[in-house]
Amino acid sequence: MEYSLYDFLRLIGSLGFFLYGMKLMSEALQKVAGDKMRNILSSMTSNRVKGVITGILITAFIQSSSATTVMVVSFVNAGLLTLVQSIGVIMGANIGTTVTAWIITLLGFKVNISMFALPLIGVAIPFVFSKVPRRASIGQLIIGFAILFMGLDFLKNSVPDINGNPQILEFIARYSSMGFQSILIFLITGSLLTIVIQSSSAVMALTLVMCFNGWIDFPMAAAMVLGENIGTTVTANLAAIVVNTTAKRAARAHLIFNMVGVFIVLVLFMPFIQFIDWFLVKINLGSPLLPQNTLSDNHVILPIALSVFHTTFNILNTLLQIWFIPSIARAVTWMIPVKDEDDEIFKLKYISTNLLSVDEIAMVQAKKEIGVFIERSLKMFNLVRELAQEDIGAKKTEKLIAKIRKYEEIADRIEEEIATFVTQLSSSKLSKNSSENINALLKLVSRIESMDDACYNTAELLYLRKNKKMKFTDEMNKNIESITQMTEEMMKVLPEKINMKNPRVDVVEYRNKRDEIDLYAEKLNLIHLKDIKKGTYKYKVGMVYCDSFQEIAVIANHAYHSLKYINELTI
Repeated sequence: MEYSLYDFLRLIGSLGFFLYGMKLMSEALQKVAGDKMRNILSSMTSNRVKGVITGILITAFIQSSSATTVMVVSFVNAGLLTLVQSIGVIMGANIGTTVTAWIITLLGFKVNISMFALPLIGVAIPFVFSKVPRRASIGQLIIGFAILFMGLDFLKNSVPDINGNPQILEFIARYSSMGFQSILIFLITGSLLTIVIQSSSAVMALTLVMCFNGWIDFPMAAAMVLGENIGTTVTANLAAIVVNTTAKRAARAHLIFNMVGVFIVLVLFMPFIQFIDWFLVKINLGSPLLPQNTLSDNHVILPIALSVFHTTFNILNTLLQIWFIPSIARAVTWMIPVKDEDDEIFKLKYISTNLLSVDEIAMVQAKKEIGVFIERSLKMFNLVRELAQEDIGAKKTEKLIAKIRKYEEIADRIEEEIATFVTQLSSSKLSKNSSENINALLKLVSRIESMDDACYNTAELLYLRKNKKMKFTDEMNKNIESITQMTEEMMKVLPEKINMKNPRVDVVEYRNKRDEIDLYAEKLNLIHLKDIKKGTYKYKVGMVYCDSFQEIAVIANHAYHSLKYINELTI
């Protein structure tokens, strides 16, 4: 066998070159159209049919079903899509990914696009070095397209010639003449290759090249394609490990959809293969089932037959299962139940560094995550308010302070994770508007965490009071309740405003409210000093009381600044 390690490494390098071109092209397309995709997804997924069409269009455009499904998981995680909507988009993505096979089949084997690759790169270079992010992305898109077809050309030339290496055919023939076992072997091979390479399109290209060069016959290649459909679901499921429950369900729905489709085709494998053969003969393209032991003019039909098989399988699978989307949603809901409330409360709900992060989408995710952070802060404040009540027992006090401490402990981590996520966005080229949004988000998340710190400090003061059995007078309790209520009126506006698009806040109104709370705290402090002199209560009790209402005033101040930063957002 005249096939050395060097030849094998050339084959792997060619596949890597193809894969890099696809990655570069796909990422550039996502940057060019990222903000538009969000609008398309929100407006075109109102029913299951529109969801499927959306999935087809987006995947055909960005040339990667893995990117689309990871994006869908990201959008579900960000609350932009419901579980049912996401399943429709995933079904469409399976159809959209077949466009890649057709491009390779119709252009890669019939037109020598690689000869135009270097001129294309020459055209793209000025765009790549442009300071305008959109133009730079367009340049990367063109270069990615050129590299993709250069990789395909290298791949075709790196696959060993059957005539020069007949041992290869003997080796493959040994595993392709075992009946149904052979189908399963090649299905598993397709799955494993896709899992390792993390791109069904790249494995599809390799399968097409193997067919074109006569390595494998049509049925075995079709079995590999079925395996690729299973392997491609792994990417989204890996991305879903660190996201919320609904996003995990969307990834699992992708796996179920593909597994069911593959199982049905396996049961009807030979009739399905014969149907494809009949169709191609009917349109005078020839039979893909003719012996392929030696290369002949007929070998050209194999890539076309494989593309027809791939497209037909995904279309029929979608047409069959589209009616069962609610059932699939119920199945994955049963498979992945919601965990207890505390577990859900203290995890990031909308953002993950493992997911696709197109700048526009990522900023919306960060804004939504801060919205959840604010809601948690409001819950923490309400727990503090409950702790301030005079009539709660020791057991309830211990339970409340334990929960508040847990909120504070997790708040520090959440602030760091959100800030890290947002900071990563600032490392790329951004428009002035995007930079201003990122600055506002960073200042906002810092203020919310400071507000939580003030809540925690207030809670510890109130807990000290309960622990030391310090008695507040009725007037003191009334004053604490009054300043708390005034602060709550400011805080409860925060979740409403952060969840609005292009929020508009009357900053002057809330500055006046903040000033009113500050003046009230100063008034209480003056009264407190007089009461201390009069001996109305002990100094230690007075200090806990005074520190408590001053910390509550600090909470109000952070709430005001948070509203001010929310007002600066344009997303």
